Amino acid sequence: MRDYRALADRVAADIRAGRLRSGERLPTQRRFARDHGIAVSTAARVYQELTRRGLVIGEVGRGTYVRAMRTRPEPALAEPGAARVDLELNIALPPGLPDSADELRAGFDRLSRPDVLTEALRPTGVAGTAAARSAAATVLAREGWTPDPDAVMFAGNGRQAIAAAVSALVDVGGRLGVETLTYPVVKSIAARLGVTLVPLPVDEHGLVPEAVREARPGALYVQPTLHNPLGTTMPESRRQELAEVMNALGISAVEDTIYAFLRDEVPLAAYAPDRTILVDSLSKRFSPGLTLGFLVAPRELSGPVACALRSGGWTAPGFALVAATHWIEDGTVATVQQRKRLDAAHKSQIVRSGLEGFALRGDPAAYHCWWELPQPWRADTFVAAAARRGIAVSPSGSFAVGTAYAPCAVRLAFAGPDPSTVESAVGVLARLARAAPEDELGD
Repeated sequence: MRDYRALADRVAADIRAGRLRSGERLPTQRRFARDHGIAVSTAARVYQELTRRGLVIGEVGRGTYVRAMRTRPEPALAEPGAARVDLELNIALPPGLPDSADELRAGFDRLSRPDVLTEALRPTGVAGTAAARSAAATVLAREGWTPDPDAVMFAGNGRQAIAAAVSALVDVGGRLGVETLTYPVVKSIAARLGVTLVPLPVDEHGLVPEAVREARPGALYVQPTLHNPLGTTMPESRRQELAEVMNALGISAVEDTIYAFLRDEVPLAAYAPDRTILVDSLSKRFSPGLTLGFLVAPRELSGPVACALRSGGWTAPGFALVAATHWIEDGTVATVQQRKRLDAAHKSQIVRSGLEGFALRGDPAAYHCWWELPQPWRADTFVAAAARRGIAVSPSGSFAVGTAYAPCAVRLAFAGPDPSTVESAVGVLARLARAAPEDELGD
């Protein structure tokens, strides 16, 4: 039997030498096996190895294609100008800066008071302070659900909160169920913790509960509200059904509510309070410059979560804790959150208008949407073509779990740029999508 890695090396060499171009479709595995005199199973291993190396990408029902190599962005078209437009990272400063900076300056002035500064410089534990827990419970509350302040713990940021929750629920070598397309950071967290991700199918309402029943993972990571990247939101009936499956199987979940501030939804934690660790942070709802992660854990899981936070070095710094508590208590966080809701809805409408006629998925309240590209575009080829015009977007493969096939789609994230830049960039992307991709593949 021929070594599949040697065959993968040959194909990789052809890709790097340009003999196989970006966006070019590879033969079917059966045809590849016949051409090289190998078993179909060996051909499958070759394709899996190429996928693992990031050289090819599979798309359901369409085949396997050479990934577009990332290139240095060239100047954009007439709009949005020569500067790179980032529709890849969903990072938004408080709307109105620098004009609204005076609203935030008062918080910094308060931190300079000797008594407050002394408090901020003291070491803090995972539970923070009573004032911080009360403030966090206020900002996390939804209509019909308010967390117990005594159940709140703090991490340095949202990513650390997720890592601590996963570490508390899944042992090394354990299995964590996630949506087939999921937040990319969860993939890296799982790899570092020695956790195996189990991709679970989704439909228009989110994670399919019956798939959880069949797979029986050790725990779940889910994004019920404004899922990243799909932008979908679970209806109440789906949350109840998922909670019933969790309770029946004894499975706990990490519920990521990082984007939930943009919508009023009762969290999964309200339906499965004894089996859900809710995680959130201030970076999206307030500012990326003030990172503070929140965890709301049931009593039975509070010990393991606290241990994970301490052992991982993920506890929140006192300075951020005191600053955040003040801005929550004086209403600044609530004001910024409301402005971001309006900002997200406005930008979402701009994107939907600019891409009218294309297949978009997502919630009009979200700062991102899922764009299923028209044929014959491939996701990675489109990403490379957009980059050459100075616009960064995310290919579906970034969110796909393991070696699962990724759909022909991209995620557009528009929290950062101002509305006029979003409008100009979307216009460029729309014209690009209507053009022939062959022009982007080179000679």
